[in-house]
Amino acid sequence: MTSQPTMTKAGNGPDGPGEPGGPDAGLQAGLKNRHLSMIAIGGVIGAGLFVGSSSGIATAGPGILLSYALVGTMVVLVMRMLGEMSAANPTSGSFSAHADRALGRWAGFSIGWLYWFFWVVVLAIEATAGAVILESWIPAVPQWGWALIVMVVLTATNLVSVGSYGEFEFWFAGIKVVAIGAFIVIGGLAVFGVLPGVDSDSAGLGNLTDHGGFLPNGPGAILTGILLVVFSFMGSEIATLAAGESENPQRAVTKSTNSIIWRIGVFYLGSIFVVVTLLPWDSDAIQKDGSYVAALNSLGIPNAGEIMKFIVLTSVLSCLNSGLYTASRMAFSLGQRGDAPKAFARTTGRGVPMPAIIASVVFGFVAVFFNYEFPDSVFLFLVNSSGAVALFVWLVICLSQLRMRKIIERETPEKLVVRMWLYPYLTYATIALIVFVLGYMLTDTEHDGRQTVLLSLLVAAVVVGIALVLEKVRRGKARAEFQEEQDSTTV
Repeated sequence: MTSQPTMTKAGNGPDGPGEPGGPDAGLQAGLKNRHLSMIAIGGVIGAGLFVGSSSGIATAGPGILLSYALVGTMVVLVMRMLGEMSAANPTSGSFSAHADRALGRWAGFSIGWLYWFFWVVVLAIEATAGAVILESWIPAVPQWGWALIVMVVLTATNLVSVGSYGEFEFWFAGIKVVAIGAFIVIGGLAVFGVLPGVDSDSAGLGNLTDHGGFLPNGPGAILTGILLVVFSFMGSEIATLAAGESENPQRAVTKSTNSIIWRIGVFYLGSIFVVVTLLPWDSDAIQKDGSYVAALNSLGIPNAGEIMKFIVLTSVLSCLNSGLYTASRMAFSLGQRGDAPKAFARTTGRGVPMPAIIASVVFGFVAVFFNYEFPDSVFLFLVNSSGAVALFVWLVICLSQLRMRKIIERETPEKLVVRMWLYPYLTYATIALIVFVLGYMLTDTEHDGRQTVLLSLLVAAVVVGIALVLEKVRRGKARAEFQEEQDSTTV
């Protein structure tokens, strides 16, 4: 059975009322309900939505809406499964801890380390993306300098307390939510011709069919579109990790799980719908300026590019903040379960897993260095070899849920407050869809899908191999200790 993280209420440690606990006091419930709500909402809005949607629109045309809808449905189902397990057993290890119990220690070890690897690579990607924007505003500081500043500031934020992480993420996510909400409202009014002061000749529902039809590049483009948008959904699971440090984990998980449908529907489908109705899908501006900037420019909004730069920077900082938090909590959980150095499970008096944070950010800095020194070799390998981890994580969640449902029903049926719909049929259907997407990626040479899957499988095979070897060593050691105990008893 998976060991659970030590959890104490912030400000009520062994040092007395109102004082934080001493060293190794364990994680503390420092996240408030408003933090969890905004983390859940913001976690589903990644920078990829802003910067990656233009290539998807160019590939699938208005049919990209179906690509987003299919991936969104898959994510909703996966998060429902994760919500079922996490509401019954909230833990900072989330799906890794569930896999540990449901599938075996090798599974929890493997998917936990792959997930950690994914996020430390993301740290480098997002730090560089943020540095590019900041350098465009203040060129006196070089890109590497901005990347260093951003990483140091957000590392310091995470080291202070989980509450400071939650507060930063509350405001970062809040800006994203307000920005997309305003974009949808303003764009929607323009599409229907009721936005005061704007007379856009290009806007209208006719853009969905007037330029080669709804599927101008054929039905197969929907599948290609899926490959281009699937990774922008990574981050939906962060709320289940963060819930372990909230005052009411079960309530937080239940709330975030139940709200994911409207979050994906509004922020992804809603905003992309506005983009493809404001402009023809084949407009040169979408590829040149980016989908959201082009849409804002079409409405004559001044400084649209700079506005979008600020929103993208906010998303980048949010992703960095959450990425460092997520990587460190996964490392903490692995340390607690004996699948990582024991030091990773140590916490400060404020409940901060400092060694896990430091280790994660060090690897993030190393990845940033590779991005500047070896962008087309080492760093490209890191990016491609972590690219399919999102699909691996979702697949493991599905497989874990099939086993965990039976375990929960047998041991603690009263904790099944969130239930997967049409179990087990929708679970099997989701597994089939994920496997299909991975298989289809192997046929994709135009967008590096095959390379991404093969390199990710290579890294996954290495990690699983290490897990199996370690498990064999542990079993051998346990048998030896048991035999030694038996011999001493006999004597």
